[in-house]
Amino acid sequence: MKIENQSEQPFLKELLENLIENWENETVEFKRECNSNSEIGKYFSALSNEANLRNKEKAWLILGIDNKARKIIGAEFKKDRFKDTQHTILQMVQPAITFRNIYKLQTTQGQVIFLEIPAAPLGMPIACDGHYYARAGESLKSLGLDKLDEMRNQSSASDWTAHIVNDATITNLDSIALQRSREAFMKKYANRFDVDEMLSWSDMTFLDRAKLTINGNITRTTLLLLGKPEAAHLLLPYPSQLTWKLEGPERAYQHFGLPFILNTTHLYQLIRNVQIRILPQDDLFPIEVAKYDQKIFLEALHNCIAHQDYSRNGRVIVTERLDRLIFENEGSFFEGSPIDYISGEKTPRRYRNPFLTQAMSELNMIDTMGYGIHQMYIGQARRYFPMPDYDLSDPKAVKMTLYGSIVDPTYSKLLIQKTDLKIDEIFALDRIQKKLPIDDSKIKFLRQRKLIEGRKPNFHVSASIASVTASKADYIRTRAQDDTFYIKLINDYLLRFSSATRIEIDKLLWEKLSDGLSDNQKKNKINNLIFKMRSTNKIKNSGSDRKPKWILLK
Repeated sequence: MKIENQSEQPFLKELLENLIENWENETVEFKRECNSNSEIGKYFSALSNEANLRNKEKAWLILGIDNKARKIIGAEFKKDRFKDTQHTILQMVQPAITFRNIYKLQTTQGQVIFLEIPAAPLGMPIACDGHYYARAGESLKSLGLDKLDEMRNQSSASDWTAHIVNDATITNLDSIALQRSREAFMKKYANRFDVDEMLSWSDMTFLDRAKLTINGNITRTTLLLLGKPEAAHLLLPYPSQLTWKLEGPERAYQHFGLPFILNTTHLYQLIRNVQIRILPQDDLFPIEVAKYDQKIFLEALHNCIAHQDYSRNGRVIVTERLDRLIFENEGSFFEGSPIDYISGEKTPRRYRNPFLTQAMSELNMIDTMGYGIHQMYIGQARRYFPMPDYDLSDPKAVKMTLYGSIVDPTYSKLLIQKTDLKIDEIFALDRIQKKLPIDDSKIKFLRQRKLIEGRKPNFHVSASIASVTASKADYIRTRAQDDTFYIKLINDYLLRFSSATRIEIDKLLWEKLSDGLSDNQKKNKINNLIFKMRSTNKIKNSGSDRKPKWILLK
């Protein structure tokens, strides 16, 4: 979201002049100001829906303009309100989208605020707090049934997932999947609907409200997400399968059918997800992370389901190799390219399966703002792992690789040490460690920050920071701690366990003593510590000389 950029001021001035000259229409609204986010939310719904119906990419809500006099009067819109408004709109509207950008223009007559509203996605009208809005001249009104049907029919004609399955009934739905979907919906809308009200809904009312059915009719989306395994024949020739395949020294596979809302988790549970240790250079205690993060895994798999080209009748395949997972789904990458979504700023205009994506959003399986890819990249970075890779070489399929191992230890150590790196910088460093092409301007930037070394094309992540910190770590490992530190460890142990043998005290202290000491020196060090505690009447031997048993003195 943009708030103010001096270079954009001429563009905004020209835009404002053009909008004022043409004055208001269904996709432009001038206001003196909007005093509440509720009012902004209603205009967001109306303008977004009108932009969709008029095949516009966006609409505008302009604050700081006198509607009657058609002149600038200025609007108060404090800086800290920008993020609050964006977040609030995201919570108020369904499906969850928000402003594409917010701009601020300074003029001699006052400040003008431009709220850029994206058009509603095809087949997905935008509601505010459960109500659909439209424009009637300069006024707000409810979105008429004719317009609502027109928007919803944008998907039903071409959207495979919106097709009504005439032979299907609610008896074809899995009861556990239905309950799980209710729980997910209630969790998402806990702050918007009364819990008792949601619990009182019949199954068919819930399915309509969750955008899984159309006027009580079972759709292909309903069956994909909630259908019983034996209902798969209703979707033929689509195979209704998610396939896990193990490749390597051992080979195995397993197919998962309907309902997908349950079986994505079941597939995840097959993955060999061991703990991996990453040792920071400046810490004696290694960081332990799971090989794969469940949230990232499910985001990837749910994306495959949401964006699959179902007309090609192919299954989603997850291939597990020793050090990575490969996700494959039928159909090309539908809107833009994966790199467009890494920053989290791009919102997709269209979806291949708008009915399915809207239902999955209602059940909190995906979002419809384009944040999914961004969150996967951020998640991998926070775990110090390589970034995901997309392979779009096959125009009829998408492959995404999720790494479960370290490619270059220097890259991971750098992420541990430098917590201020931005996602685009981490993405560039990831391409360096994988020996992938990178833009010259990005290379120059990384060089200036001393994050990479070497000569083109043989760049590598800088080891200089790691080596400096390594010397600090070596110092920590070899530095002798004060006796007070070790005596406190023994004292705490005896307080907890009442007594300790010499073997137990050795085990407690051995790894904590300086690496610069030999084994004999460590034994002598422990002898001296015990003698010191005994001579100061802190402990006594309640055992024998050959088998001492040390206890605290009161």
